[in-house]
Amino acid sequence: MTNATRAVGVDIGGTGIKGALVDLESGQLLTKRIKVPTPKGAEPDDVLAAVKIVLETIGVTDDDVPLGVAFPAIVKRGRTMSAANVAKTWIGFDAETFFEEGLGREIHFANDADVAGVAEQRYGAARDVEGLVMLTTLGTGIGTALLHDGRLIPNCELGHLEKSGLEGDAERWAAYSAMEREELSFADWAPRLQWYYSHLEFLLSPDLFIVGGGVSKHADKFLPLLDLKTPIVPAVHRNNAGIIGAAALSAS
Repeated sequence: MTNATRAVGVDIGGTGIKGALVDLESGQLLTKRIKVPTPKGAEPDDVLAAVKIVLETIGVTDDDVPLGVAFPAIVKRGRTMSAANVAKTWIGFDAETFFEEGLGREIHFANDADVAGVAEQRYGAARDVEGLVMLTTLGTGIGTALLHDGRLIPNCELGHLEKSGLEGDAERWAAYSAMEREELSFADWAPRLQWYYSHLEFLLSPDLFIVGGGVSKHADKFLPLLDLKTPIVPAVHRNNAGIIGAAALSAS
């Protein structure tokens, strides 16, 4: 654990790359959230260039300020082992070393849903919750994070569950992007979420669901439409959870 009181978090997503300076005691953003579009194709060199723009705009270039980077892939020992919503080039890629060399500094590199889970565990809806907590991010895809008694179980890719008779996986059918793509109302989207969360409930028997991603700001329009045994609540930090969690992990 470092003695840092603040850190930078950068959250790389399928459609946007966001970053900010974060207060590590409160989990609050100390700067305006900076966002740039994820480059078309999301190839490594282009993503690195976009991350540099985010960091330059934030204005924190001091190596003494820890930096965490979140990425939409399975991350094992710094390598990206999957490539949902980014270029296939990332599969098996030594991404952590690539970013460290490209940025000229050390970073902490992790899965985007996992860091969002850490943010909610330390500063949000999962704080002091015992048992199994499952965070889902509903965005371009569906990211998932599992926390048991406050400890992260990394790299659970439960957005890729398959449904009989459905072409593609759960995230293609039930992510927020599907609602936008098919121009569904919240009432039309809710049955898809009902199937997804009911299936997770059957498989894992969690103690709490937390719903993150940008759509969580509209939680009152769709969570009441779901009928689950497990409590389900919106993420406290919503679409900033990836930034906050990446920053928090960078100083651990």
